[in-house]
Amino acid sequence: MRIFSLIVSACAALLLAAEASASVKLKDLVEVEGVRGNDLVGYGLVVGLDGTGDGLRNIPYTEEALSSLLERLGVNVQGEEFRPKNVAAVLVTATLPPFARAGSRIDVTVSAIGDATNLTGGMLVMTPLNAADGMIYAVAQGPVLVSGFSAEGEAASVTEGVPTAATIPNGARVERELSFDFTEMESLRFTLRAPDFTTAARIETAINSQFDKPIALMIDSASVDVAIDSRFRSPAHMISEVENIEVNPAQKARIVIDQRSGTIVLGSEVRISSVAVAQGNLSIRIREVPGVSQPNPFSRNGETIVVPRTDISVDDAADQRVALIEENLTLADLVDGLNALGVSPREMIDILKAIKSAGALHAELVLQ
Repeated sequence: MRIFSLIVSACAALLLAAEASASVKLKDLVEVEGVRGNDLVGYGLVVGLDGTGDGLRNIPYTEEALSSLLERLGVNVQGEEFRPKNVAAVLVTATLPPFARAGSRIDVTVSAIGDATNLTGGMLVMTPLNAADGMIYAVAQGPVLVSGFSAEGEAASVTEGVPTAATIPNGARVERELSFDFTEMESLRFTLRAPDFTTAARIETAINSQFDKPIALMIDSASVDVAIDSRFRSPAHMISEVENIEVNPAQKARIVIDQRSGTIVLGSEVRISSVAVAQGNLSIRIREVPGVSQPNPFSRNGETIVVPRTDISVDDAADQRVALIEENLTLADLVDGLNALGVSPREMIDILKAIKSAGALHAELVLQ
């Protein structure tokens, strides 16, 4: 508990110290409209597995895809008893990055969709990757890399990671480029990753100060429009200068609580009004101490009987303390006050919920 208190107090001190001087480059706060990736997906086959592939009798679409592939290669397997165990049907996914050019390579992820148990040692056969418009933008092929493993015997088995999912670094080659001409843009729109009116206004002010003229205009809490300055040869040259402008972003007062692990993360903007907190320390102990009743000596009709006895004790600690939290308390003061009560992290979660319910906690409480 003492170590937890020191860690939280140290983090609080660091947050408060950095609050006044923290500045972030614009590239870490915003996205440029039009500069984004596009999701790709394809259906393919992984071959060369060591008997851990799909059972073709149970997964008929794997057999159909394999037969179609072999027919395209000039091999006719129609009507044949062709049921190998070294083939698995997979879904292949990837992200086409912005400004990807034909011939460049991207990473892909391979995931089994049948009853294959392990993709280790497999090879992904040529798989077209389609975007949402149905067009093929890349083709994937190559040996799959599995991070997990699975082993079993007659009476026991062990599985580490997910052996039915794998990756292929640089496993897809881009075949089609996106039809997006960056040089034709007349203005730039920056979209905030965390929408906030104050941060958007600071971005507008910082850009206008950098260029000494009002070229930036805040549209709403999530977007800022910037007119392209004529002194730059292209919008890309202007972005390279604008994205390095430093801005001090505003932070929302927020407390994030993970109830499963007992983790609490408090933002530096958290404030609390005057409130008193008492940490209960009432314990009730119930113990059964049965007794034995013996008959008198030489008694003819006597009988030994077990007599139930219950011992109940109530312990209401006399050293229970009440903490008074003053107006506009800072994060460091809040942590110190709760630690003074000797509360555990899970008890601290209950206290924060109660303070929020009382209306004294001026912060967004996020429960996970």
